[in-house]
Amino acid sequence: MRQRATVRELAAETGLSIATVSRVLSGRTNVAPRTRDLVLRAVDRLGGPASASAGRGGIYVRCPYLLDDYFGPMVTSVVETVELHGMTAVLDAGTAARRSAALTALPGSDDVAGGVLILPPEPGESLIRLREQGFPFVVLDPRTTPPRDIVAVSAAHVTGARSLMAHLVELGHRRVGIIAGPREWLVTDNRMAGYVAALADVGVLPAPELLRFVEPTVRDGYAAACDLLDQPERPTALVGFNDKVAVGAVRAARERGLRVPADLSIVGFDDSDISQATEPMLTTVRQPLAELGRMAVTLLLRMIKRHELDARHVELATDLVVRGSTGPAPVRRGPSTSG
Repeated sequence: MRQRATVRELAAETGLSIATVSRVLSGRTNVAPRTRDLVLRAVDRLGGPASASAGRGGIYVRCPYLLDDYFGPMVTSVVETVELHGMTAVLDAGTAARRSAALTALPGSDDVAGGVLILPPEPGESLIRLREQGFPFVVLDPRTTPPRDIVAVSAAHVTGARSLMAHLVELGHRRVGIIAGPREWLVTDNRMAGYVAALADVGVLPAPELLRFVEPTVRDGYAAACDLLDQPERPTALVGFNDKVAVGAVRAARERGLRVPADLSIVGFDDSDISQATEPMLTTVRQPLAELGRMAVTLLLRMIKRHELDARHVELATDLVVRGSTGPAPVRRGPSTSG
């Protein structure tokens, strides 16, 4: 069996740069037709990397996190969609995957045709290097701002967060505690932008003392909520980074004898299963987790087949889900202390 040429060998054969050859093999649009034909003819003569041939090899699916009620539906959707297209998913999941060196070996593998990288912790430089080696991949739910030429799929976090905060504003809430996610995450920035925009619509700036950045867990949400609710002038509503954080906030409220939503409204994000396990059930924002997975695979297969992509950064719409954890802001008694 003839050994396939590497990206470097194809570049030498055509007289083009490695970056140009990689752009052709990755299905990039900013390549002249004549240049594309030159590379593809070289692939026909010499054979190309595993990633250059549609239908060869499996699809590498990397999710270096626990497959909980957030990551689980995405991974399941990706795997099922891959199999619907007659291909095999190579799953690398769990926290141990963060220590895996698999990314560096992907471009030279004959067993893998492309990859779906879910919330990759690697810096943008690593993703650019992987792309320049001619390996097609899609970032699903990017952790940081993806480089311009990296294909990425995410939910519309800004509009989702804005609709959630607008719901609280319509109920009269102005003093809102925000329990945000990790500062370095792109999704934290996006959701914060949505929250701030909805408050700004009614002339309110988020108070620094009402903002916390935490890991997206029940425990951290509980701790942050305790801190916020023990302030002399507590918030009338708490916004959790995700549903787990909001569940922790519900627990903190109950320990202080606060009724949800009569004394305190609490909202989450994601519409994961846990959002319906509380009493009352959580108002939240539904992310299309399964559709995100399907879209990622669809874009990846187009790249593998060297089809041109109309968009490289795709956002899917979210939906506000109003349940029993939100209600009108409680009326403050006594003289106003606001300035």
